[in-house]
Amino acid sequence: MPRHRAKSALPTKICPVCNLPFTWRKKWADCWDDVKYCSDRCRRHKSQATPGEMP
Repeated sequence: MPRHRAKSALPTKICPVCNLPFTWRKKWADCWDDVKYCSDRCRRHKSQATPGEMP
């Protein structure tokens, strides 16, 4: 029995900087609730995020 999940079954979030969806990654397993940005580039440009879109 395979232990892998289908990629479509993984949780997703919307990046507040680029407004694109990104999916869960194994390296974020312990901190998924704290992840807000899809990449380091978006994290560096977080001042471009529109206010009020972040939960």
